[in-house]
Amino acid sequence: MSMDAMNETALDEPQLRSGFLRGLSGKLLLLTILFVMIAEILIFVPSVANMRLRWMQDRLNTAAAAAVVVDGLQNMQLSGPVREDTLMATGTKAIALRRAEESRLIAATEMPPEVDAKFDVANTGAVGAIRDAFDTLLFGGDRTIRFYGPIGESDTLIELVMDERSLRKAMLVYARSVFLVSIGISLFTATLIFLVINRVMIAPIRRMTASMRDFAADPADPRRVMEPLPGHDELAMAGRHLAAMQTQLQKTLKQQKNLADLGLAVSKINHDMRNILSSAQLLSDRLADVDDPVVKRFAPTLLRTIDRAVGYTSEVLEYGRTTEPEPRRRFIALRPVVEDVGDVLAIDPKSGIGFVIAVPDDLEVDADGEQLFRVVHNICRNAVQALMNENDPGNPARNVTVSAMRTGSVVSITVDDTGPGMPRKARENLFAAFRGSARSGGTGLGLAIARELVLAHGGTIALVEKATPGTLFRIELPDRPVPLDAFRSQGRT
Repeated sequence: MSMDAMNETALDEPQLRSGFLRGLSGKLLLLTILFVMIAEILIFVPSVANMRLRWMQDRLNTAAAAAVVVDGLQNMQLSGPVREDTLMATGTKAIALRRAEESRLIAATEMPPEVDAKFDVANTGAVGAIRDAFDTLLFGGDRTIRFYGPIGESDTLIELVMDERSLRKAMLVYARSVFLVSIGISLFTATLIFLVINRVMIAPIRRMTASMRDFAADPADPRRVMEPLPGHDELAMAGRHLAAMQTQLQKTLKQQKNLADLGLAVSKINHDMRNILSSAQLLSDRLADVDDPVVKRFAPTLLRTIDRAVGYTSEVLEYGRTTEPEPRRRFIALRPVVEDVGDVLAIDPKSGIGFVIAVPDDLEVDADGEQLFRVVHNICRNAVQALMNENDPGNPARNVTVSAMRTGSVVSITVDDTGPGMPRKARENLFAAFRGSARSGGTGLGLAIARELVLAHGGTIALVEKATPGTLFRIELPDRPVPLDAFRSQGRT
């Protein structure tokens, strides 16, 4: 996605949010109310069942007090209306006492033909109480019920027969009260939770979102970097990480811009340099016709060097057009390539630096000759420069050794020097352009180019630790796999 598309998306984002309830705050408020209501429902279910049992127990206690009095006056003659008025004040149709040896009807109005349900108040479990409570709320009201329980700690049971209407009415009043209280508690709790979470979480999230939107609109503006809030919680840490990421991204964008400007400048300079080298190439061609032994000795090396320089300038221009050339691989002798590297390095014999070639004459490698030359040349040049900058008089053996061997289908090339070794900073940024230089003023492009060319061949390049002072690089280049048809055709020939 391009930067313009990201900016358009960021600018259009506020238009996508319409309405409070579609935002994170509204959803949080609704979810809080929902969860509190669910908690209230979980509390309501057992509470309404307990209320039903308590209501029945209260009726049993009231009736038991009156029944014990009447039962104690069984030798006295009370008129029927007085007895019934005394006992029917409990709202029941019949009251009876049951003992182990007898059962006595204390008082009764007109008894119904049958009882629809009966309940043991003292021996009802939690699940049964909840089931009976909802049965009364949903389906009760017109039934006649009978319920009983013990009187205190005695073995005497008090039994009542009554209409279920009054019980259901009391349960509905209780349920309505609980519902209204639950709504009030839910709204109050949800409001408190919403205000706290909105301040602690939603506001910082909105702040980070606004910072990301503003930063996406103009990443190069240092003022768009978020200022993290103090704290040690997750949001504070996220704010600090976001600020660090924005700062790092600004540095990267600035570096990329500088690299783009540098690439454009190099392309312009390289274009003119190629024209100059082309003229030098024409002049060097005439040197081959000069009948001078010294000229004839150095002319081929000069011609190859100028040809490589012209080729490099062309590849730089192609790289500027993001068209990386593919290696033109073929089996070539490796020793002549290394010898050309030694000739181009032109090490001054007075420097005391030796260039040792330990490559078998018959060793061949499947590679692009020019690109392999650039790889070995870049590494060897760094080694020679490190030895020239060394100020250790106690190092008499100052050599750069290039060796190679074949193992199966892989050729291993090593470049070993006896210099001071690579600094820690260069090791940390190895193969990184403009950061992996081992000397002051260097660009680090040599190793970056070498790695890119080696990877294009499907090989590897690595810095190898060694016990003696110096730096050792190992390059491993595999042969290309031979197609089966080509192998068969070679076998027939």
